[in-house]
Amino acid sequence: MESSETHSSRRLDHLHWPEAASRLREDRSTLVWPFGALEQHGPQLPLATDALFAERILSLVLESLPDAWPILALPPQSIGLSPEHRGFPGTLSLSADLLIRLVVEVGEQMADQGVKRLVLFNAHGGQIGLLQTAARELAARAPSMAVLPCFLWSGVPGLEDLIPSMELQNGLHAGLAETSLMLALAPELVGPERPCDGLDSAIPIPEGWSLEGAAPYAWFTADISSSGVVGDTRGADDSLGERLKTTLMEHWISLFSSLMRSDWPPTADARRVRGPSTMQP
Repeated sequence: MESSETHSSRRLDHLHWPEAASRLREDRSTLVWPFGALEQHGPQLPLATDALFAERILSLVLESLPDAWPILALPPQSIGLSPEHRGFPGTLSLSADLLIRLVVEVGEQMADQGVKRLVLFNAHGGQIGLLQTAARELAARAPSMAVLPCFLWSGVPGLEDLIPSMELQNGLHAGLAETSLMLALAPELVGPERPCDGLDSAIPIPEGWSLEGAAPYAWFTADISSSGVVGDTRGADDSLGERLKTTLMEHWISLFSSLMRSDWPPTADARRVRGPSTMQP
């Protein structure tokens, strides 16, 4: 009987073990692990929004790369760190220490199997710092493997031409960008509501401070938004979503292409592998 799931040669979990054994030990072998969350995204977007974005954009990107390149994807990690959305039904959150332990334990096993680089491909803004910490811990424990924690929306050129500056700065959750992108990727999952919420503070924000930025605040959605949206979704449409999808894909195709043509990052220095006490002067 044929499986209803399409086989993908880029998904590690779709390979047979002899093929996995060979591909994981290739020169420049790179494994990409998509990270999302299971959390409220307003009344119009599904709980799996971040996980869906990470998995589908990554899949489109990897399909665009040369078949010969040794780059594979892990299944998405669909539950992440989401305490800021507590109080909204459906939201589930792992503890910080559990998520760090998960990254370290899986990563160590991948390093033992020969993987040269592990990219944490994250689409949930609420766990950027945590995955950076987890990456550092894993890199210390598995020096044979480089670890690269990335955020889907970070450093993407051209977003400022597609999203108004106020929304780009303040539309932090389930806003114009995410609603439009979902309309392009999975329109059947998008509800009819288009909230504008979470942008007006009952207490004026002091100059120089913000929800996120150079001087941020550890905000919780329930404190600032009744709908769960932090942003303005009223202009969301699939046309904008298609342009966002293309912009994200072009950016990550470029980044993964340059990475796969390179031997970067450098191998671990002996001083951090063995520790200073064992080093000769």
